[in-house]
Amino acid sequence: MAKRSDKEQPSLSLKGFNPHLAFAIGAAALGSSFQHGFNTGVVNSPATVIQPWIAELKMNRSDVPLNKESLEADVTVTWAIAVAIFCVGGMIGGALVGTAADRFGRKGSLLLNNIFVVAAVFFEALAKPLASYELIILGRFLIGINSGLNAGLSPMYLAEISPMHLRGAVGTVYQLIITISILVAQVLGMNKLMGTTELWPWLFSLTIVPAIVQLITLPFCPESPKYLLLSKGRDMDAQRALTWLRGTIEVHDEMEDMRSEYESIKLIPRVTLTELIMNSSLRIPLFISIMIMLAQQLSGINAIMFYSTNIFEMAQLDAEQAQNATIGVGVVNVLMTFISMILVEKAGRKTLLLIGFFGMFLDTSLLAVCLLFKSHAAASILAVVLVVLFIVLFATGPGSIPWFLVSELFNQSARPTATSVAIAINWGANFLVGIMFPPLAAAINSNVFFVFAVLQGLFTVFIWLKVPETKNKSIEEISSMFRQQSYQ
Repeated sequence: MAKRSDKEQPSLSLKGFNPHLAFAIGAAALGSSFQHGFNTGVVNSPATVIQPWIAELKMNRSDVPLNKESLEADVTVTWAIAVAIFCVGGMIGGALVGTAADRFGRKGSLLLNNIFVVAAVFFEALAKPLASYELIILGRFLIGINSGLNAGLSPMYLAEISPMHLRGAVGTVYQLIITISILVAQVLGMNKLMGTTELWPWLFSLTIVPAIVQLITLPFCPESPKYLLLSKGRDMDAQRALTWLRGTIEVHDEMEDMRSEYESIKLIPRVTLTELIMNSSLRIPLFISIMIMLAQQLSGINAIMFYSTNIFEMAQLDAEQAQNATIGVGVVNVLMTFISMILVEKAGRKTLLLIGFFGMFLDTSLLAVCLLFKSHAAASILAVVLVVLFIVLFATGPGSIPWFLVSELFNQSARPTATSVAIAINWGANFLVGIMFPPLAAAINSNVFFVFAVLQGLFTVFIWLKVPETKNKSIEEISSMFRQQSYQ
């Protein structure tokens, strides 16, 4: 075989993507973000068969007959707890990210985190045979902890194993698999498939499959080279890991960049939460991270997904057609997230966030107006179009960028703690939207979308003024930028 010329070699190393890196990305992301997305979407369709089961259990346990109204209210509260406890677990898992990432490493933490999956599936699978809806709640709580940890660990690992010019595209993989797994859960949860009285426990148990895949594949991948060098000081191990990930021994430049970062932070202890808040050069990116996480969850995406079936029914679709249309929205979400993987390294993070949030502001404002005139056929049809357009805009940037932007804003010593805070905030906002949206929608109906439009407008202004562009910037360059801002 002819030897490659010196001119060819740099272009190949710049390309950066190779089978080893692809394998590591798949092993890390599939077993983590699938849990997040699947367990978000799996409760929607089967609710119609699980709630009667809960009602039957409550009647069998009661010594006195229960009237229909009080039973329905009790079942509704019980099911709401089962759904929402997932986010409570997510908040706890998110808060543990920093501790786990530092103590066990990124790869090690991802592998150990599957303990929660096994325990969750064990309890959820036994819920029906043991006639205990409490086991469903416990299982949802445990899988929530798993998902909260994954939401911080996986994007952190992906960011640290990626070449700088592919960091955004690789980071988007986490959100891409979330959208795919939500779609899988929606399809399998249909009453024609596994959303039945007999099969719903098996539907919940399917979350064990990606865990098994990760436990088989991830051990073949190396630990994050940055963790090995910057956190543990293991230079040779870091170089071996980087060589495996790049598929070449030509990793000198990248190792030198990491060594420079190591020299600059090795005298700095692991950054605590107090240091994050008190140090202005860290407080600025922390504030940005928190605001971006709040922006993602308060954008109204969950409200749109919740409302979509109702909007489709308003457009004269029957119940089955509306359900199919909702799945169609899920397909659009997957396709646009895939497209955003390509756009994020071309247009940049800030540009896509601005396009997404400003577009959603216009879209949601129009949707709120259309819903005021929903009795008119033209308005209801336009509302359907606006729902689909909202998903397109969300998926172009707001859906994926927040997950990996946090890892780009902080150096190695501050990244785990900052990620813990940001992920816990994200899950907390997710929980609040889930709890507050139904009563708010019941009180003011479709006017709730005016509230989301105002929030989207405010977040657009914040992104324009405060969020930096991180595309093709090293961690040291980004940290230096925040240090300069803190002195101004």
